Amino acid sequence: MKILLVLPAAGHLRVTRESPDVPRRAMLRFSVLPLTIVAALTPPEHEVVVCDENVEPLDLDADVDLVGVTFMTALAPRAYEIARAFRSRGKVVVAGGFHPTLQPAEATAHFDAVVVGDAEGAWPRLLADLEAGRLQPVYLSSPHGDLSGTPVPRRELLARTARHYATIHAVQATRGCVHACRYCSVAAFHRSTLRTRPVASVVAEVAALPRDFMFVDDNLIADRGYARDLFAALAPLRKRWVGQCSIELADEPDLLRLARAAGCVGLFVGVETTSPEGLASLDKAWNEGERLRERLATLRRAGIGVIAGMIVGLDRDEPDVFERTLRFLAEARIDGLQLNVLTPLPGTPLHADLERQGRILERDLARYDFRHAVIRPARMTPAELQAGADWPYAQYYRLDRILLRFLRALPVLGVAGAVLGLKLGLTYRYDNRREGIVGWNPARSRQRRSAGFGTWQVPEVLEVLRPAARRLVPLQVREARNPHRLAVEEHLLPGPPAVLELHSGDRCQDFDPERR
Repeated sequence: MKILLVLPAAGHLRVTRESPDVPRRAMLRFSVLPLTIVAALTPPEHEVVVCDENVEPLDLDADVDLVGVTFMTALAPRAYEIARAFRSRGKVVVAGGFHPTLQPAEATAHFDAVVVGDAEGAWPRLLADLEAGRLQPVYLSSPHGDLSGTPVPRRELLARTARHYATIHAVQATRGCVHACRYCSVAAFHRSTLRTRPVASVVAEVAALPRDFMFVDDNLIADRGYARDLFAALAPLRKRWVGQCSIELADEPDLLRLARAAGCVGLFVGVETTSPEGLASLDKAWNEGERLRERLATLRRAGIGVIAGMIVGLDRDEPDVFERTLRFLAEARIDGLQLNVLTPLPGTPLHADLERQGRILERDLARYDFRHAVIRPARMTPAELQAGADWPYAQYYRLDRILLRFLRALPVLGVAGAVLGLKLGLTYRYDNRREGIVGWNPARSRQRRSAGFGTWQVPEVLEVLRPAARRLVPLQVREARNPHRLAVEEHLLPGPPAVLELHSGDRCQDFDPERR
């Protein structure tokens, strides 16, 4: 049997035969670990091919017997398109991943079978049933399943596209997280449980890898005892890695030293917000907003770069949250930023809360990518949330600020850590410019309300701008690469153009043409 395993991609990021020039090398992408694990779980008599639409085109006419698709919420519409295309030709298509697990009833309407939970407990059974002609619509896998049998991923299946990834050497030592943050699909998927692989198994896998690799665990230090054993065992290998964990690592000096000795040079940390009230609303009060700067400084002094995950659009957030966030990033010397718009992923407590309050404005799951405002915020308009979220991104990844962070990082993080931050910064800058992300600052816009601009529908704004472009300044209105956005490109100053993102159908409060 020939099996095709697919990771869908968003429309503006998808590589197709018609657009093979979609930039791939500049993207800071990591290997598709779930697909390579599923491939490793497949009996050797079956042929397996892996396709990541972010780096290569998907052949919808491929001669295969079975198609497996894994996806998160924002990729669900594309996953359903893929399923329709293959099923129309009589092919069997099955689904797995976060969204199908949290929304199995929805997924079963589009696929022949859906795996709920981990692949380890279900994929071999699914293949056996398919060969026997008794395929079931749903395959349940226990959220408490043992990880001792998790195989080494088949990374060789990524060899032809390896140059398009930052690394194909991704390792997972643990799954899940002990916390229960209201917005988090990881907590919902794993039911706030944590499972670990045997340390010896992880170390053996890492030993066979090149010097640089990454851990893709959701919280590598969730089990402190396990983390100590793992770090101590990794240290003699003299590898270098990045990973993800809670900021609580800064509270344990011994564990922090072990992590650094084991080769840790960078960590993604879910900071989320500097507001204690905001953290409490997310059920993440343990992050201790009052001590954020102190804890982040501790990580940096240890020689570990920090990529901060931040969330905007919380109920406590006023229009000045974007300025405050940008100021915090500068003061805390954060090396990288992942700024997310509060997004109610189906299956999470946050989604249930906002649904009950009637505050979910957008049902198109393609916009649930943490970059679009899909809810009605409590203390600002949706347009302010959208533009405000874009603005710090554009400001933080200005070229001068990227270079300044690189120079500041060199004496603290060393060459490896500083270069990692530089690559991250340049990648995000490239992506922002390619998608035209600039935005505007709602706090400043509100201060200039006397300029006479009211609340207009975006199409009305564009109708005003079009004649202005012809008569006053060379403005060009164009459709951005992201089909959900409209971009207004401004060529008033020398250098690269600034772009204001507007959302068709949104209400744009206080649009200010003199924002620069």
